[in-house]
Amino acid sequence: MGRDRKRKLSSDDPVGQPTPQGFGVADTLSRLQSDNPSSEGSNGSHASKKRKRVDGEKVKYPDLTYANGKLQAPIRIADLQGLLLYCFGDGIAPQWISMKHSGHVRKVVVLMVPGLEMGMFDGTIPVQQKSATGEQETKEPKSNPPGATEEEPKDEHTADYERWKQGLPLPDRSHRFNPRSLTRENLPEPLQPLADMFPHIWPVKAPGDNKYNKVHSPLQAILMSSPPKAKSDDSHKGARPAKVEKGFVPKRTPITTFVTSREDLLENDFILHPVFFTSDEEKSSQVEARQRSGQSAEDGWVDTRVPTLESAQPPDAEIESGSVTVGRDVFALDCEMCITQGGQSELTRISMVGWDGEVVLDELVKPARPVINYLTRYSGITPEMLEPVTTTLDDIQQRLLTLLTPRAILVGHSLNSDLTALKLVHPFIVDTSIIYPHPRGPPLKCSLKWLTQKYQNKQIQNGMAGHDSIEDARAVLELVKLKCEKGERWGTSEVSNESIFRRLSRSTRPSHVPRPGEERTGAVVDWGNPERGFGAQATVSIGCRDDDAVVSGVSAVINGDESNPSIPAGGVDFAWARIRDLEYLRGWCSRLPDPNNANESTTLFPPPEETTPTTSTGNGDSTDLPQLEVLTDTVTRTVSNISRIYDSLPPCTLFMVYSGTGDPREVGRLQSVHKKYREEFKSGKPWNELTYKWTDVEEQALKKACERAREGCGFMCVK
Repeated sequence: MGRDRKRKLSSDDPVGQPTPQGFGVADTLSRLQSDNPSSEGSNGSHASKKRKRVDGEKVKYPDLTYANGKLQAPIRIADLQGLLLYCFGDGIAPQWISMKHSGHVRKVVVLMVPGLEMGMFDGTIPVQQKSATGEQETKEPKSNPPGATEEEPKDEHTADYERWKQGLPLPDRSHRFNPRSLTRENLPEPLQPLADMFPHIWPVKAPGDNKYNKVHSPLQAILMSSPPKAKSDDSHKGARPAKVEKGFVPKRTPITTFVTSREDLLENDFILHPVFFTSDEEKSSQVEARQRSGQSAEDGWVDTRVPTLESAQPPDAEIESGSVTVGRDVFALDCEMCITQGGQSELTRISMVGWDGEVVLDELVKPARPVINYLTRYSGITPEMLEPVTTTLDDIQQRLLTLLTPRAILVGHSLNSDLTALKLVHPFIVDTSIIYPHPRGPPLKCSLKWLTQKYQNKQIQNGMAGHDSIEDARAVLELVKLKCEKGERWGTSEVSNESIFRRLSRSTRPSHVPRPGEERTGAVVDWGNPERGFGAQATVSIGCRDDDAVVSGVSAVINGDESNPSIPAGGVDFAWARIRDLEYLRGWCSRLPDPNNANESTTLFPPPEETTPTTSTGNGDSTDLPQLEVLTDTVTRTVSNISRIYDSLPPCTLFMVYSGTGDPREVGRLQSVHKKYREEFKSGKPWNELTYKWTDVEEQALKKACERAREGCGFMCVK
């Protein structure tokens, strides 16, 4: 609710700004003009009569109105979803825009157009050739809104801090969050048709996390919905029980599905077992790297006796039908540590339980160095407990080498720290901090206590005497068993959210729209095979080869198509579609999917070496554009496709267009550099020998690139 209040519109008009800035649909603006001659609009005077009747019947025509005021933050893609849900009677009224007669919206079409940027509309990114005079052929809409400074500082955070130290008020930057009027006169020619459909261009922020430099999926922000919030008990502490998407079907899954991949082992700071290296050169390089980092046999480290990855597979005759362990030996491990002289973390207790929960190993261990902190609050270990202990780390390692055969799978929570304390390397790991990812994504990890409370409704680690490593090992084991019973989606944000198509199917059409009482239907029209992804739960999914096919597909699913029996008569209520020519031309994706290849997918942030060749400015800027005439042609064609979709829509249709993100290429490039740096750094290479280096300079560059990548744009109107 707090975030909604931030978006609440002020009723005070900025001084000097034209008062009438409320706009309805593009083809009905004349009614507003008749009430106020200074309103913007371009349609004929017959529009007011047209809006009163649809299919010969009088209707209360829906009307979008942006109240003149100051938004305190940019709208989000989730806000666009909220408007959609509000129109179909399953959401709350938005505070950033007003929708009159929302219940009379008959259909909603949301079109994603990656590659569109706000800079194309204000002249920052040229989309057409300059005139003979050297000026752009259209006027530059570079006027500072009321309250805006003439020139923003390059580093706003530093400038704001300096003003704060001097006791000066911070500059008003609210103009950045407000929609900007669209008229043909202030747009480059390729973009001018948009002004005939939409009154404004809106800054729309993509989901993400600036603290951890992450940009989240703009598709999921529209097509996945959080279940409506129920009244909750505010006195409840800790994690709330997991919410499950209605209709979720558990899928029994073997534990081998969750064994951590080589890439994830590296990403989560595990030492790779020699079995992952096939060539002598790779093995030699890994041995040298472990020697440099103090993780070799000379430093007391041991590798389990696994000759090959294939040796882990038991004969088919030994695998029971339907068994989730598929013939593998599963052990849950938890360790307790203390701090010894020199600030080292050393093992003090190891507990291991088998698949049946019975204790396999539970031993106290004498550290090699004098203990300076027993960490009793967390470990429960006291000096009196360790005084008579003679078992050493070497003794424990030898017992583990006997237990951990090639068929053994080790499960644990943040298991890399336990294996570091054991100085042990094993290739087959299931880590609950990985298979139950944090809702905000890596590098964040959920605590074992939180996961157990959320998914098992149990309390652990409540005693004052520290953790019980056997209790923790059993809690991990139960979480893994639950994952095997429920399937891969269990414990992820996917299962806690639900498809918007499923949510819409629970609502029915009101009595004043065609086919009242029927449940709402939805469609996805996209390149490739949308039925394999977000379109899996849609009423209709149409895969396309090009943008022309997407345009035709949207018209078919919205208006109905007798030649396609999967489309309901009269068309669906909601359609999401994406056109991608501009995205591909600008190098925002590495390649477009092939509908004939069911296994093909594309990434949001392509590796820099796979992007489309561009005309470089010579400064390494990732915003370099393709040849201008090619860009002009593609923008013109893209805008034409948007117009064709608009023209095909029936009356009373809410039409929303959004870019998804801003330019993501620099984020992709820097993330690739950071990944390679981490791989080299973990190999133990000296700093001066690293091919890739990561300092605060690169970190700040990634932060700025992430902020830019989250700056998208959008348009909306009612046809």
